[in-house]
Amino acid sequence: FYYLESRFNKSQIYTKLYENNRIQLYRDQDIQLLEPHMCATAELAYQSMINFSKNQSIIVSGESGAGKTVSAKYAMRYFSNVRGLLEETQIEKNAIGNAKTIRNDNSSLFGKYIEIEFLKYHICGASMRTYLLEKSRVIYQAPDERNYHIFYQLCTQANQSDMKSLIFCK
Repeated sequence: FYYLESRFNKSQIYTKLYENNRIQLYRDQDIQLLEPHMCATAELAYQSMINFSKNQSIIVSGESGAGKTVSAKYAMRYFSNVRGLLEETQIEKNAIGNAKTIRNDNSSLFGKYIEIEFLKYHICGASMRTYLLEKSRVIYQAPDERNYHIFYQLCTQANQSDMKSLIFCK
C-alpha cells in the first residue's frame, strides 16, 4: 500500500515498466530513494538475501486480470537483465496454461512456483513448477469463455495427418 499511496500523492499513477534502462536503475540501490516498481521488490529480495543470508520469497497475488503474471514477468526480467539469469520464453507456458475468460482474454489458469538458485550471490540455476491447472476446461467452458490456447493453435497449425495422430479427427 505504501508504494501506491506514494505514487498517488506525487500524481504519478503510471510507471514506464517496459524500458530496460528503468530496470537498471534499481541495481544495488536503496529502494526507499527510488520510485516504487516491481524491480524494487526484486532488488529488495536480492539485497535481503545477501545482507541476512536467508532465502527470500516474492508472492504475487490478486484477482483475475490484476496483473499477477505481468508483475512476475517483470521480476524475472529484472533478475535476467540485472543479475544474469537467462530469460525463458513465456509463449509455450501461455499457450498451454492460458485461456480466454470473461474477465481476461489471456488468463493464466495455473499457479507458478519459480525458484531461482544463487551461489555466492550469482544466479546458478532456476526451475519452475506449475499447479492447479483447470482440467475441467478441456471438456467444458462457460459462455463467452474458451478452451486453452494450445488447442486452437494446434487446430490452425497442424496438418491433417498431425490432427489424426492427435485424435482430433477420426
